[in-house]
Amino acid sequence: MITREQHEKARLRAIEYLDRAGIVLTEKEKQNIEVADLGLNDLDSIGLELITYVNTERVCAKELILFPRQSCPEHRHPPVNGEPGKEETFRCRWGQVYLYVQGEPTPNPKAIAPKGHEDWFTVWHEIILNPGEQYTLLPDTLHWFQAGDEGAIISEFSTRSRDESDIFTDPGITRAPELAE
Repeated sequence: MITREQHEKARLRAIEYLDRAGIVLTEKEKQNIEVADLGLNDLDSIGLELITYVNTERVCAKELILFPRQSCPEHRHPPVNGEPGKEETFRCRWGQVYLYVQGEPTPNPKAIAPKGHEDWFTVWHEIILNPGEQYTLLPDTLHWFQAGDEGAIISEFSTRSRDESDIFTDPGITRAPELAE
């Protein structure tokens, strides 16, 4: 849980990153930036900021903003109501992204699991995304990602997003954001 002040600070910082990358948002979109601390109260190292442009029964498009070395923790998008789960393509727009999926672990990976949460980062096959590069994750693929030293912005194009159905490796994570007064 984060405070309203922490939320606002992260939202304004995310807008600065989007401006640096030349990504234009409407005023309404800027107000609707989600700050996902995932209930861990450690936003500097685990969480992300995002804006959802569209999320229909068939498609979804988002911008994911990560501050320097901030990680979106390990999770997967399982089948829901007879559908196969979310398929998503990550396209790096700015900065550098270290994406980890199942497969042969990469020796000397670039990312560092957040301190105190190491046990919840189990897949280490590394894919490095620079601006203009992209990678597609199939449904139900265990994955996590971390920004490089400057932070990063990722455009996500996917099938329908059902964030409430995501399964995180860390059982202490809550997806729905909560604000403390």
